[in-house]
Amino acid sequence: MEDKIVVLKFGGSSVADNERLKLVADKVIEFKKKYKKIVVILSAQGKTTDKLIHEAKELADDPNKREMAALVSTGEQVSIAKLSILLNNLGHKAISLTGWQAGIKSSIANKCAIIENINIFRIQKELAEEKIVIVAGFQGVNSNNDISTLGRGGSDTTAVAVAAALEADKCIIFSDVDGVYTADPNKVKDAKKLKSISYKEMIDISNEGAKVLHDRSIKIGEKYNIPIITKSTFNEQEGTEVNKTIEENTVKSVIKKDVSKISIVGEGIIRNTKLIENVINILEKSEAEVLRIEILDGKLSIIFKEIVDDLLLQKFHNISF
Repeated sequence: MEDKIVVLKFGGSSVADNERLKLVADKVIEFKKKYKKIVVILSAQGKTTDKLIHEAKELADDPNKREMAALVSTGEQVSIAKLSILLNNLGHKAISLTGWQAGIKSSIANKCAIIENINIFRIQKELAEEKIVIVAGFQGVNSNNDISTLGRGGSDTTAVAVAAALEADKCIIFSDVDGVYTADPNKVKDAKKLKSISYKEMIDISNEGAKVLHDRSIKIGEKYNIPIITKSTFNEQEGTEVNKTIEENTVKSVIKKDVSKISIVGEGIIRNTKLIENVINILEKSEAEVLRIEILDGKLSIIFKEIVDDLLLQKFHNISF
């Protein structure tokens, strides 16, 4: 058994009901056989957060922000308590910790707060007692001792920030997606899964609308050099590792936004003259009207006047890989 810390994060779809929680528990137990110290970060179950927000807005058009943070944070607390109950029942010592119990200190905001510091004393204490530590994602406590929430992608941010504070070996993000692809596999039939991608490239992909990881979590990973692995809860396939490795002149992804923008992301794009020529050729043959083309070192973006179909996305993908 390795005397290292590994942080596992499971998203809302992974813990959506009790049956899926059992699957998560099995995965955590498998990791516990290999790693001595396991920290688990959980999101709220399924669409719980959206449901709570909707219910609050039925009571008030503009709910008090402090009380909203207190309300929506309960979703993660339900998840962590349930998983802890389950693991303990299966014979594995576990403890659930809210954001404030885990020492996650945030900026003063109640909503979209930023993690400023993590006091890891409590987490380390529980790990030393050989417990699986289960931490609520998406939340912290501000200087007023009020509950704060971290905004979109907050549980990813919690996971990587906790991994950095604990100097963990790696942070594994589990969801219903089994890695980062060269394009949306639901729209491009021959999209390929990437074995690895650099932090910079992943940030560009995230900023362009890919929903695999939130850019704040990637920036923390890059700052503290924490490998982030994204993989599926529902299969055993190898995922994608986000790390500092950069491959020159390699296109990594083609992303289509609903706002009529297609972006090609990868290191060395600006020097890839053949790729740029091929893009121009496709555009010349297309009936889509282009407003402008933006070319940066790691990204080429085409902004269209109207919404374009996925066939154009497929054409760009085919020339890029």
